[in-house]
Amino acid sequence: MGCMRYLSEEHLRGFERYKYNSIDTSWLSVYVMHPFWNYCVKFVPKWLAPNVLTFVGFLMTVINFILLSYYDWNFDAANDKSVGNTVPAWVWTVAAINILIYYNLDGMDGKQARRTGTSGPLGELFDHGLDSYSAALIPIYIFSLFGTVDLPPIRMFFVIWNVFLNFYLTHVEKYNTGVMFLPWGYDFTMWGVSGMLFVATVFGPEMYRFEWGGFTVANVFEVVLIGSGMVSSHPIIARNIYLSYKNKTGKMRPMWEMLRPFFAFLWLFVITTFWSFFSRNSVINNEPRILWILYGTIFSNIACRLIVAQMSDTRCDAFNVLMWPLVATVGVCCFPYYELVFEQDLTAEVEGWIVQGLTVFCTLAHWHYGYGVVSEMCDHFHIRCFKIKKPTVNGEQELQEAPEDAKPTENIEEV
Repeated sequence: MGCMRYLSEEHLRGFERYKYNSIDTSWLSVYVMHPFWNYCVKFVPKWLAPNVLTFVGFLMTVINFILLSYYDWNFDAANDKSVGNTVPAWVWTVAAINILIYYNLDGMDGKQARRTGTSGPLGELFDHGLDSYSAALIPIYIFSLFGTVDLPPIRMFFVIWNVFLNFYLTHVEKYNTGVMFLPWGYDFTMWGVSGMLFVATVFGPEMYRFEWGGFTVANVFEVVLIGSGMVSSHPIIARNIYLSYKNKTGKMRPMWEMLRPFFAFLWLFVITTFWSFFSRNSVINNEPRILWILYGTIFSNIACRLIVAQMSDTRCDAFNVLMWPLVATVGVCCFPYYELVFEQDLTAEVEGWIVQGLTVFCTLAHWHYGYGVVSEMCDHFHIRCFKIKKPTVNGEQELQEAPEDAKPTENIEEV
């Protein structure tokens, strides 16, 4: 990565001390999915690094995004009720299967790490970092079921931010308590999304265009998604943080330090909300898919930096560097600076090019950050992200390529 480094010595020392601590009380997860994953992981070769499972699962969500982007870039495939949803039926089947692959590999990677003796901080960081990106990708699939008539882009915006909030609060909770309380909603959401996509294959996506007295299926989706977080997640997270202070079991940070993770998150929400409502060319209606990727990329960077802070027990960022170009872009698109400089109106086409350019820049910057953090951790712990090391006869390390009975000694995956 040249002279640019993302992890300080304090971060690396914190990672050396890190121990994974989680609590899972979901009956679906504990009594159904974990036994299933324990069975399935037995068929995974021991030479296969857990991070490979994590990355393959993430790629399934990327494939889904690419597929639906090709067939429904503007979320208008479902708008004409007389014609029906024009996305081919097989796409919904593939998307549903890919979601299940992602979900199950996400559940098996940690078990593969324990099975191969390769548990460590890199695996958890890699896993949760990719999950933060998937948090933006997965709800976008559902938007193609409803279209922009039943679910206008401004409502898509708040649905996505609800998903961001649910994901982020879990890591704010861990930042303050030191414990990962696995949310109930995750397992049900994965099965629910996959089920909705399968139903679209069997009965046709047109079934999601029904309405009862002006209340649509899209409205039900919004109420269930937002309501479930407000009922099953947010109060529990607040209670867990409160109890960690009351019982002195958490990090016991001062009030402003406890709230510090929210600053960057709220800044991003305020900036993107302002752009959504005050863009002079209604960019949210012209470029919704690009915007969701842009917002999701910056959110993922904020979340990843918080995950690094909570795992290394360091102070989290209050502002994210990727928001500076975002603020500049919003200033150009919402105020008459463009006209003053170029002496012509800012057209919707030009604003679209600006959004696309910013998205490419932020995506490359985020990928550079992720690659840099993983590389620095691999260098520090003398490990490889996608390969397991084993001891050789002379005590040195070499990459484990195939033997199933190898006994790796390096920590690269989560507990």
